[in-house]
Amino acid sequence: MTYLPREQYELIEQTMPIACVDFVPVRTAAAGHREVGLILRKSPFGEVWCHLGGRIQRGETIRDALQRHAVDTLGVRLVLEEDPQPARVHQWFPRDLQPDLTIDHGDDPRKHAIGLSFVVELDGDPAPQNEALDFTFVPANALPRPMWPGSARLIALLLGDYAS
Repeated sequence: MTYLPREQYELIEQTMPIACVDFVPVRTAAAGHREVGLILRKSPFGEVWCHLGGRIQRGETIRDALQRHAVDTLGVRLVLEEDPQPARVHQWFPRDLQPDLTIDHGDDPRKHAIGLSFVVELDGDPAPQNEALDFTFVPANALPRPMWPGSARLIALLLGDYAS
């Protein structure tokens, strides 16, 4: 993959939406309740808990983008179909571009992003690395705080009303 100089990439982020993958690892706890995996990361909002993901690179399949972000952030692969399809397409906007609509969307001060959003299963034992300061599974209905603005809502939308 070819990487752009930071200045060029920032210009692109300021002028067009960025295609991304968003994913939430899930598992069933011993007590039978559903748990979601979250990372703790540094962000424009300080240290926050959030779902995982990132941009899709040119020439990269959605499956490969999901796997790359899982390996880079947790050191594990995901259990995926050959051609995974998102459970939801979620939009992320900087505050100055947020639509005056009643649609669900997330906040991202860095860029306007279109997130292909997935519920996934991990293949292996996660070990936080790179952007992940920590990783934990938590009950879907008891998310930690602080959360990246919009991340809790995305999880609720992906899991139905299970997590709010």
